[in-house]
Amino acid sequence: MTNLQESLPRELLRTNRSGAYSCSTIVDCNTRKYHGLLVVPIPEMDDENHVLLSSLDVTVVQHGAEFNLGLHKYQGNNYSPKGHKYIREFDCDKVPTTIYRVGGVVLKKEVVFQHYEDRILIRYTLVDAHSATKLRFRPFLAFRSVRQFTHENHTASREYTEVDNGIKTCMYAGYPDLYMQFSKKNSFIFQPDWYRGVEYPKEQERGYASNEDLYVPGYFEMSIKKGESVVFSGSTSSIKSSSLKKLFESEVEERAPRDNFFHCLVNAAHQFHNRQPNDDRYLLAGYPWFKCRARDTFISLPGLTLAIEEQDYFELVMKTAEKGLREFMEGKPNTTKIYEIEQPDVPLWAVWAVQQYGKECTLPKAYQMYGRLVNDIVDYIAGNGHPNLTLEENGLVHTEGRDRAVTWMNSTANGRPVVPRSGYVVEFNALWYNALRYCARLENEFGDKERAARLEEMAEKCKVSFVDTFLNEYGYLYDYVDGNMIDWSVRPNMIFAVALDYSPLSQEQKKGVLDICTRELLTPKGLRSLSPKSGGYNPMYVGPQTQRDYAYHQGTAWPWLGGFYMEACLKLYKRTRLSFVERQLVGYEDEMYYHCLGTISELFDGNPPFHGRGAMSFAMNVAEILRTLNLFESYTYK
Repeated sequence: MTNLQESLPRELLRTNRSGAYSCSTIVDCNTRKYHGLLVVPIPEMDDENHVLLSSLDVTVVQHGAEFNLGLHKYQGNNYSPKGHKYIREFDCDKVPTTIYRVGGVVLKKEVVFQHYEDRILIRYTLVDAHSATKLRFRPFLAFRSVRQFTHENHTASREYTEVDNGIKTCMYAGYPDLYMQFSKKNSFIFQPDWYRGVEYPKEQERGYASNEDLYVPGYFEMSIKKGESVVFSGSTSSIKSSSLKKLFESEVEERAPRDNFFHCLVNAAHQFHNRQPNDDRYLLAGYPWFKCRARDTFISLPGLTLAIEEQDYFELVMKTAEKGLREFMEGKPNTTKIYEIEQPDVPLWAVWAVQQYGKECTLPKAYQMYGRLVNDIVDYIAGNGHPNLTLEENGLVHTEGRDRAVTWMNSTANGRPVVPRSGYVVEFNALWYNALRYCARLENEFGDKERAARLEEMAEKCKVSFVDTFLNEYGYLYDYVDGNMIDWSVRPNMIFAVALDYSPLSQEQKKGVLDICTRELLTPKGLRSLSPKSGGYNPMYVGPQTQRDYAYHQGTAWPWLGGFYMEACLKLYKRTRLSFVERQLVGYEDEMYYHCLGTISELFDGNPPFHGRGAMSFAMNVAEILRTLNLFESYTYK
């Protein structure tokens, strides 16, 4: 903890399931503009999160001497006030707990973020002290969008109002009041000031502006006795200060322990849950900057719910997602908060998600709940209802992706896709074949057998064309075929043709594809997005935005693709690959201690040491590792 090179790259995320979060490094030094103690969505203003309370510095005062336990980075690589040097212990099994020692004073700090309320709670306990001790709390306020910075200005309001054991203040019109309250009587000393030149190294690394000024309205002060606890609440609503201690206790009780790999992943899975005031349920694609995206929702839904026996939440999210899908298919405006629902593979991933539900909750239940949806999706695509997914004469689906990114490989540069995948796209067609066969099975067992026969006929046509179009003489699949343009790059998207329950490939062909993926794409952190032997291989996701855009899908490794790779391994080689899959899964355990503790980063460099990059917590990665663990168990105990 006292070595900043070790502690600053490690982040800690707490969420409240309704869009707000609290995030910083484990030494409480903010290194991103997205960091903050209280970061909340303000739907009245815009669709972004906003940092209200950036940090709260606590100072121990004894015999007139002050020891500030805070830590901020300023320009010129200056750290102040270097409170990390007093840290003696850190633990986050249940709730993040830091123990500071200043001479004879031992202070314990515990943090929780209240569920479904925009409220951060911090409990300070004076474990030991040999003489009279005071605590001083200095709040650093930002009142800005996570995408911007704040700077010293004369518009910011300095006004505050005293409330029950604290104050409320609001820096700018349009923002909600920030209530800062304690469980104990205290004095607030008004001493307004701007702390200038606070610097965020993560933004610097990413090639962005990285400096801001933070406003401190003054400080709270109170005396504290040995063995006594004080609870701080930072929120957009007022609370009875006498209830804070009890509230903190009940929130701690609700927390699941993060004492092993699986529990960490379950905890991370719950952080993506999002409940809106109208009771719609969503899955966020990741933290700190992703919203709810359609493709991510359907790919991560089975892993984040079914794999951890939370079928109820699958059904709640699916209810919202189905509403959005149907609105899109019927040409109505989207009333949900799901983005990118127009992408051509989204309905196909929805069928895949239903398929996984059927495996966990029985086929009759899947048909009863979602049979109509699956049929409607197949008819919608077969009837060429989708504006950018056409069913061709040869039975394959065709999409236009030259001018804008339409697949999961969606990075753009100068307004154009970096990887312009267009025409017959390999995973779209693998998913289409899978959807046809799955729909036929449902109809055959529970519905219209004649319809099932027609669907089987369409699937057979698709199968023949799939092999003719994508399989090449080297035993792997082209990534896309667009007229005379054939993409020979070795990319991971062909793995879906092996991993899906219904594959257009023969056993031998599947083995050939899997072999190439193993030889050229497999890393300890999932599959590379491009083989090192292919042109344009760029495995390091570093540098300014443009440089990162060009590397995003050109060799970086993605754990969620590794999930499908391991599923393909187990389907082809059954129990003989169990130890291999176990080794792959163990490779993710280290990640629980690096980057953002207890979760998985968005992507990894494609070359050793496979450093985690991008968003600190990514839903599809967590989901696929959980789903693979579940698959692994099912093969182990067969």
